[in-house]
Amino acid sequence: MQAAPKTKEGKHKKTRSSKLKNEGGGGGDADDFDAWMKSRQLIKPDDQLDLTDAELGEEVTKVLTPTNTNVIRNLVVFSFKEGEFVPAPLPGNTVTLISFAGNSLHVDSEEARLQIEESDEIGYPLPMPNYSVVEQRESILDGEEEGEGEGEGEDDEKSEAGGKQGAAEEEEAEEEEDEEGKQTEGDQGATETEPGGDDEDAPAGGQQAAAAPGKKRKLINQFNYCERATLTYCNPKRSVDTQTIPPPRSQFGGTVLQWIIYDSYQEDFEEQQKISGRTSVVRGRSTKKTIKKKTALAEMLNRKYLRCWQILERMINQNIYDDIGNDYRYWEDPADEFREGEGNLLPLWKFQYEKTKKMNVTEIVFNPAYYDLFAVCFGSHDFLKQPNEGYLCLFTVKNPSFPDYIIQTDCGVMCCDIHPSYPFLIVLGLYDGNVCVYDLRDGCKEPMYVSRGVNCKHGECVWQIRWGPDMSDGEINFFSVSSDGCVFQWILMQNKLWVTTIITLYLENEVADGPDGTRVVLKTGGSCLQFHPTDNTVFLVGTECGFIYKCSTLFSSKYLMTYNAHNMSVYRIDFNRFDSNIFVSCSGDWRVKVWEDMRPDPLFIFDLGSAVGDIKWAPYSSTVFAAVTTEGKVHVFDLNVNKYKPICVQAVVPKRKNKLTRIAFNEKLHFIVVGDEKGVTTSLKLSPNLRVMVKPPKKQLYLDQTTLQISKLEKLLSLVRELPEGAVVQDTATTVRS
Repeated sequence: MQAAPKTKEGKHKKTRSSKLKNEGGGGGDADDFDAWMKSRQLIKPDDQLDLTDAELGEEVTKVLTPTNTNVIRNLVVFSFKEGEFVPAPLPGNTVTLISFAGNSLHVDSEEARLQIEESDEIGYPLPMPNYSVVEQRESILDGEEEGEGEGEGEDDEKSEAGGKQGAAEEEEAEEEEDEEGKQTEGDQGATETEPGGDDEDAPAGGQQAAAAPGKKRKLINQFNYCERATLTYCNPKRSVDTQTIPPPRSQFGGTVLQWIIYDSYQEDFEEQQKISGRTSVVRGRSTKKTIKKKTALAEMLNRKYLRCWQILERMINQNIYDDIGNDYRYWEDPADEFREGEGNLLPLWKFQYEKTKKMNVTEIVFNPAYYDLFAVCFGSHDFLKQPNEGYLCLFTVKNPSFPDYIIQTDCGVMCCDIHPSYPFLIVLGLYDGNVCVYDLRDGCKEPMYVSRGVNCKHGECVWQIRWGPDMSDGEINFFSVSSDGCVFQWILMQNKLWVTTIITLYLENEVADGPDGTRVVLKTGGSCLQFHPTDNTVFLVGTECGFIYKCSTLFSSKYLMTYNAHNMSVYRIDFNRFDSNIFVSCSGDWRVKVWEDMRPDPLFIFDLGSAVGDIKWAPYSSTVFAAVTTEGKVHVFDLNVNKYKPICVQAVVPKRKNKLTRIAFNEKLHFIVVGDEKGVTTSLKLSPNLRVMVKPPKKQLYLDQTTLQISKLEKLLSLVRELPEGAVVQDTATTVRS
């Protein structure tokens, strides 16, 4: 006898009983376990309701309706067509989650019938793939037609036999049927002979209506069917390989030290020099021309890139200093309305260059064509501590962080000047007595003209230099004054500088006996030079002895006028912008004096308490001038407001650590630039009280500002001049101060 097979249920029971035995359940079975589970007491909460049997048996009816209670039923909207409020239509209760149109057709539908007929008339061939699907569909149709021919009992037997076989046998049968269908399909074609049967047993949709008698129609497989199909030929992939000689390789090992690297670089450099020397000998001049062309092209590209970087740097600085940029144009101190006759200065930017921190600012000149560009010279006023180099930096207000142009010289730069007609030409006066001319368009590395030789230079420091008017033949020239007592005229020839001595500064009535008994006229050193604004042949020269000489370029035999101006060296002279007969001078004797042409005595004298380094007339007013002192203060005077003291005294740098040396007014905007001994240039904005303009009288509104400024100065001078006996002052129109 064969043992009965173990079922899954019996296996589980055995496992459960063994567990109960291990847990101490004894020899009981499953029924005892269920009885023990039912004997447990349920815990009842204290607040549970006690309901009667009637209440427990009552049925609570819940009705679900499609009505949406959240819909607003009294909503109205305004109708522009009817001109009144109308109730809004209620939204439906149906919510469509997804909706898309399908392309499947029912076999018995009219559209499917028309499609079958149309395909049969055209004679479309059956699709090649998925023959198993077509054959299965065909077998179904054949079963419907031959249903009565074959008994149902055979089908039942087949189904029972199929049910007894496993899933593996069904899969093998399907694969065999597919292979047989593919083999027989090619021989039979697209149709098969139909067995005998009635027309009523034919499949629905009129499949055999339009077909030829004795042939059977098949449905189109819409999922894998195309009307026309072409198979393109794909070229096989090819592997394209090339064979090359491998590069030479070598292995090297060693200890790398600093001097080994240096020696290897030196050897490589020597080999490159030998190779370049050989090629230069072979190529000759052609190689030099090529190198020059490449160098010129590289310089052009560098200038182009430098220009782009400068524009970008200006944009960044204007964004960083946006507040200061607005102040230097539009700042107005509201406190000036409450203080009459006084003003102040607002510090703006500080311009400095890293290599000129320990040098003195020796000159500041604004460019006549570009109001925001100014040149700053760097040297030293201490003869015992002269630097080995000097600089000329051109700063712009649009970029206070770095100079736009930098010129380096072999000694300190003491003065400079920018040509009024050619703003790209700059002439420099150096500490060693030489002069040089630079063209900013060609770069700042090499000068266009430079003085050379013992006889073609000053013997001592060049203190001031000025461009002169063009000569009759169009040649450009400039003038310079030095401590050697000579005033030179320099003419820019085609290849060199031509120098001519205009005048030699001798002391009048100062004669000394020489060692051999001859009488020698003593010289004096020049310290400053200024040309007349209207008469280009007349200029003033300040000397180290305190005299001011009025000279002419037409003759050098004697002076036109001598002013016994100061007790110490005259540092600067400046003419008034509105009246060329008025000029101002400053000196190391702490004095500032205002002079009138051909008058030996000054009109105004001011004592500032310390040495005055520079002084300038304001370009916008005929009575305003400013001066800087060695105490680090800026003094601003307005003679029309106060004839005895300045209206603004402001310290810019610390008194003990620094001193102010130079000052310059901007020609277009109301701000000044001052330089000190530490190489720093500071810009200051003038308050409204320091730049008061003249208002015309009511009866003379047609007068321009120049005429009003001249009349204001004449009225002021009439109070100071000594009138001759019997002279009467004319009653002129008065000016009103705003």
